[in-house]
Amino acid sequence: MYDNILVPTDGSETSRRAVDQAVDIAAKYDATVHVLYVVDVDATSYSLGSEQVDRIRQGHLDDMPEVKAEADEATGYVAEAAEEHGLTVEEHISVGEPARAIRKFVEDNDIDLVVMGSHGRSGLSRVILGSVTEKVLRRTRLPVLVVDAHGEAETEAAEEE
Repeated sequence: MYDNILVPTDGSETSRRAVDQAVDIAAKYDATVHVLYVVDVDATSYSLGSEQVDRIRQGHLDDMPEVKAEADEATGYVAEAAEEHGLTVEEHISVGEPARAIRKFVEDNDIDLVVMGSHGRSGLSRVILGSVTEKVLRRTRLPVLVVDAHGEAETEAAEEE
């Protein structure tokens, strides 16, 4: 049923919460786990100069050790979790707008399921900040498992009591 599972990650705690779900499903189906980190050039342009952003857009991440290290750390976390369960893992780094890059990756790589975290924002904060997860969910024609970071945290707190 699932041969290729995609776990998009930005290295945040929210995206890390989706990893356990993805690894569990991949282990049940002996699926390959693809982990994707997208360097968001719009977000990084605020902290980097235009020359550095141009290098990133051209795919020269090796010239940007801090950006490459952040990407490697984010994908490495997922890869380690999957490898602990004996799963095949492929790490990928892309550049662009995250939702668009995720959708393109899905289209180009025969992905069967996307597993990703969500902050669970609503109202004005969601409108202002946007939601990569929502954009992927609404514009992708395959199953997307959304792991709500807040809901999971509330469940853990209730179990500890």
